[in-house]
Amino acid sequence: MGRAFEYRKARKLKRWGNMSRTFTRIGKEITIAAKAGGPDPSTNPRLRALMQNAKAANMPKDTVERAIKKATDKDASDYKEITYEGYGPHGIAIFVEAATDNNTRTVANVRSYFTKHGGSLGTQGSLTFLFDHKSVFKIKPKEGLDLEELELELIDYGVDELENDVDEEENEIVVLYGGFEDYSNIQHYLESNGFEIISSEFERIPNDLKEVTEEQRAAIEKLIDKLEDDEDVQNVFHNMKEAE
Repeated sequence: MGRAFEYRKARKLKRWGNMSRTFTRIGKEITIAAKAGGPDPSTNPRLRALMQNAKAANMPKDTVERAIKKATDKDASDYKEITYEGYGPHGIAIFVEAATDNNTRTVANVRSYFTKHGGSLGTQGSLTFLFDHKSVFKIKPKEGLDLEELELELIDYGVDELENDVDEEENEIVVLYGGFEDYSNIQHYLESNGFEIISSEFERIPNDLKEVTEEQRAAIEKLIDKLEDDEDVQNVFHNMKEAE
């Protein structure tokens, strides 16, 4: 199995464990997408994909509708997507993605978390070389699907890794990885060829994972947990090797 698959598998349960945080994260993404490309999912591919994510996370329909409506509400918060990069204790690289209506507040909070937990916030772009920005799609396999044939077909659309997996209910799924910039091409191919997309998202996959001791891991996870608890933070990626 490939590097991207192993990394995602190690962290997916923790990321999706808190349902209320998941709903908040997807809700913000839906509002941003609806504001950028319009509230009609039939003409807004990104919004259409996020609504599939909401369905996969069992997000209530009225919550989804409120998030879309918020995009056209003049009094609603205007979220901006911002990234922060820094090093946690013991040299672990940490990439933070946020959606905020107040960057001054968010950067002050993020910087304080790094400082209080033995890390330091760096400049934008300082960690880009340590992570690959990937599009990740989960699809339902068609009956009689040949994964090798599908992989060969999808190479032209930007997919560079494809793996069998199972969801939380042990149903078989297929996970596809491609370049960040290839998201639209991959989505268009899957939709045009009748594949059911369960969910799609962006991941930052570390090029190399760092081994840490249990004591070091505990210190690093305190910082990660603090970042993930911030209401402005959408995702936290790092290059710490998960415990066996």
